Amino acid sequence: MTTRFKTLALIAIASTTFAAAAAQAQIVVRVGPPPPRVEVVPAARPGYLWTPGYWNWRGNRHVWVNGKWARERRGYVYAQPTWVQEGDRWRFRQGAWGRGDRDGDGVPNRYDRHPDNPRRP
Repeated sequence: MTTRFKTLALIAIASTTFAAAAAQAQIVVRVGPPPPRVEVVPAARPGYLWTPGYWNWRGNRHVWVNGKWARERRGYVYAQPTWVQEGDRWRFRQGAWGRGDRDGDGVPNRYDRHPDNPRRP
């Protein structure tokens, strides 16, 4: 029974590690993305942030991913997915939430003169 439990635990750990490594895999291609599409932004929703659409790489081509609503995360700033040109290649950077707005005023701490004051001057 103990051997079986150890085997199952090892499989669970290995699959979690593999999934995390796959999620962080970077996309580098030689074809730049097309210009962004024009999207109609829906009316604002309290507690949500509109994340605009972007070009992703699937198969052997760029594929448009539509914008969507994401629940706001107090104290975090959302970085939009982007393509960065590096010589003759293009690297895709996933969108992600990052710490950086402790007071929730919408100004990242690195630009905020008073990062802990939600009623800053």
